[in-house]
Amino acid sequence: MKEFIGVFEQGNQDLMSEQFKIQSSSVGSEAFNSNETDANASARLAVNADNQEASKELALTAARAADDRKASDIVLLQVGEVSYLADYFAIATGFSRVQVRAIAQSIEQQVETKWQRLPLRVEGKAEGSWVLLDYGDVIIHILLPPEREFYNLEAFWGHAEKIDFSAL
Repeated sequence: MKEFIGVFEQGNQDLMSEQFKIQSSSVGSEAFNSNETDANASARLAVNADNQEASKELALTAARAADDRKASDIVLLQVGEVSYLADYFAIATGFSRVQVRAIAQSIEQQVETKWQRLPLRVEGKAEGSWVLLDYGDVIIHILLPPEREFYNLEAFWGHAEKIDFSAL
């Protein structure tokens, strides 16, 4: 029995060692390749910067669309540095369930027109007290005042950078 356990443990260690080698080589070649040229690193940073800028512009498009429907207290937060959920959050207040839905609809239409994108998920539209539009890199929250005050997303994400947005 001890021999079987010893063989099992050795086999298990060999398997774990092989898995570590595979994972190390794939991680090393993708993310931490010390042989990566400066040009490749610069190109990857440029693509990331372009994606960040596109995400910011999508968030600004959403903010303008919310403003078109008289949303109040529109806040943009750059959460990409503090969360893996998204790059940006847009938060806005509507003063009735009808207005919250109208703001969400306006955002969906403007983002589709300008960016040819539909939300990956939409939550809360039927209730109309808190509508969430998830575009992957940008998440938009439209809330009634009681929900906005209660959940206080700005305070929860207070360590995120606030992006200047002023209504036109």
